[in-house]
Amino acid sequence: MLGEMGFSGGVKVKHIKGQRAPLSWRLRNTLRWGYIHGWLGYQMGHLYTKVFGAPVLLGKLSAVLIRADGSTVNYGVLGYRVVTTAFVNFVVDQLQVETTEIGDFKYHDSGVGTTAEASGDTAMETTDGESRVTGTQTEGASANIYKSVGTITYTTTKAITEHGLFSSAASTTLMDRTKFTAVNVVNTDSIQFSYELTLTSGS
Repeated sequence: MLGEMGFSGGVKVKHIKGQRAPLSWRLRNTLRWGYIHGWLGYQMGHLYTKVFGAPVLLGKLSAVLIRADGSTVNYGVLGYRVVTTAFVNFVVDQLQVETTEIGDFKYHDSGVGTTAEASGDTAMETTDGESRVTGTQTEGASANIYKSVGTITYTTTKAITEHGLFSSAASTTLMDRTKFTAVNVVNTDSIQFSYELTLTSGS
């Protein structure tokens, strides 16, 4: 018995282009006093180091929304505040008695709290019910920038308004908390948070 078999088919590739956050959102976020205050502090911190040779700590949080279909919305910088007193005190303690926790500030959490960030914060204002995620740990654009990137996937519709970086998956030390204009998510959406801590040195 003789016969022939053939196969045919095609492959279609769909390019999903990323986009920027809506202009209305960008205006609402950047015109907040918390954002303006943080941005001025970030810029002045760099200038302060250059002029006076004094080291400072500068935080910055950015985010990209990843929708279920794979499309992305780049929200850019969400805010520049605020490194906590708890973290600064923790660093001082580590210089006296070192523990392994110093290398664990990679746990990203998000929430729905609306109170402005403050240096005295030790926790999220209102958690969103999702588990903290473990972010990557790398250098940023230069050797004096610590960077952690973590992606949180959501299981219900939420308006995410705050982010925190912690030293464990449970409670423990909060390095930085940032409040921002709501980023709306639905089930299976994700937000990729990128946190950077710049440590300037004296000149």
